Amino acid sequence: MTDAVATPLPRPWAVSAEPVGSPVARALLREYYTEVADRYFALHEGRHSTPEEIEKGLAEYPSADLVPPNGVLLVARHGDEVAGCVGTRLLDARTAELKQMFVRPTQRGRGAAGGLLRAAGSAALRMGAERLRLDTRLDLTEAVALYRRHGFVEIDPYHDDVHAEIFFEKRLVEG
Repeated sequence: MTDAVATPLPRPWAVSAEPVGSPVARALLREYYTEVADRYFALHEGRHSTPEEIEKGLAEYPSADLVPPNGVLLVARHGDEVAGCVGTRLLDARTAELKQMFVRPTQRGRGAAGGLLRAAGSAALRMGAERLRLDTRLDLTEAVALYRRHGFVEIDPYHDDVHAEIFFEKRLVEG
């Protein structure tokens, strides 16, 4: 008989609704905006964002509409550790939109993004949506690949935000 070393089981992912004004939500949304702004400014201007630019971005892209009954902010946790977030809001009776998809760098590659996307799709279905749309930038190559991997297909633009460069949609199905 050999001595077995006990290996702890991995902690499960949990995704739940979070009030957009909570400290957890505010921290995640700030991290999200900082990352996308830093990547944008590094690509286009060779620099990082400033605190003033982050504040401006948070004001220009508010999350106040990510509240029931027509929206929700979902937060993924791995055990007690907060991993990331995604927002879902109704654009119309049959169309929901994905917003502020973010996974902290230390949690990437561990399944949080897929869990958040599945939870966002389920939330959109509960709100009555038949499809889920989103926009992103082409320099966010990991996001583009993630959405394609999860069944999103490229569509024509559905709005005219200057920072939106590619648009996706996924048909939602029950179950």
